[in-house]
Amino acid sequence: MPAAIIAIVGLLVGFAAGFATRRARLCTFGAFEDAVSSGDWRRLKIFGLALSVALLGTQALVAAGLLDPAATAYGQGRLAWLSITIGAFMFGLGMALVGTCAFGSLIRLGGGDLRALVTLLVFGLFAIAWLRGVLSGFRINWVESVQVEARSPVDMLPLPYPGLLVAIVVTAALVWTVRREQRLRHAWRMLTAALVLGLCIVAGWAATALLADPFETTARPQSLTFVSPVARALFGTFLDAGAWVDFGVMSVIGVVAGAFAAALNNDEFHWEAFDDSREMRRHLLGAVLMGSGGVLAGGCTIGQGLTAGSLFAPSWPIAMAAMALGARIGIQLLIEGPLREVVTNSVQRLRNSRAFRR
Repeated sequence: MPAAIIAIVGLLVGFAAGFATRRARLCTFGAFEDAVSSGDWRRLKIFGLALSVALLGTQALVAAGLLDPAATAYGQGRLAWLSITIGAFMFGLGMALVGTCAFGSLIRLGGGDLRALVTLLVFGLFAIAWLRGVLSGFRINWVESVQVEARSPVDMLPLPYPGLLVAIVVTAALVWTVRREQRLRHAWRMLTAALVLGLCIVAGWAATALLADPFETTARPQSLTFVSPVARALFGTFLDAGAWVDFGVMSVIGVVAGAFAAALNNDEFHWEAFDDSREMRRHLLGAVLMGSGGVLAGGCTIGQGLTAGSLFAPSWPIAMAAMALGARIGIQLLIEGPLREVVTNSVQRLRNSRAFRR
């Protein structure tokens, strides 16, 4: 189908993801923070459930021959592990400083949060700089040049349709984990959001792999991710309106529109701004780290966590581990203050524990 139709599909997919996520009040960083700070794993389990839906649907497409993982950005056979590690760590740290990820910023913007607007503008500008601007040469020639041959370990299993079989096992395990959590059994909004978000990943793969006209577009099959599309949306706004005729760019618009509709439906829409200059500086630094790190990592918490995860991409575990580490350090910085104080406090705690053991 024409590229405009694919863009409209992106708009609808983004709208569904934004609406469901806003209604359920889900946030990837918030889920991680709950687990780290208070031991509450409920929201993180919901994202695990979304991953299981995305896995099952995507691997079904692969098994049916409708999606070729090698044709996507996550299955190119070589892994820029250094770039992914550094970038994902930067993204996680920036996510902690902002208080949410790129997807969460779009959700907040739909609810009237002007802090998210400023964050996304800076985020998009730095993403453009790393993608095709003044920093792109350094990224390509230096950081991304450190690569190794890599294949998904799932593909090496001596089984027919290994991805689908592993996806079934993983889905069963994640569903069982959610069912054990009594507080989630009747959390219908959260469960529905997990289902919708997972299906949106599958719908993105299906639309861009099956509907795209190869004579009209040379884009690879893609699904939800919110680094490059935010940058392309900003680029298209100011320099090239044709850039908007794209699944990813329109999914960004759709997420904001969906979150806006959910906020109106729940009577939650209200304007918000920075409380003081300190909060603004923190958001600006976080936006720089997320925009830069997201490009180096090849995706955000959704792009790597769900979209790449649905393909069992080799980059997926590396990116998730590095993002988690960056976010964990970011949380510690917010609690204890500057890095020097964090190091001092950590050393002091280590000394006290040794003295106690003696």
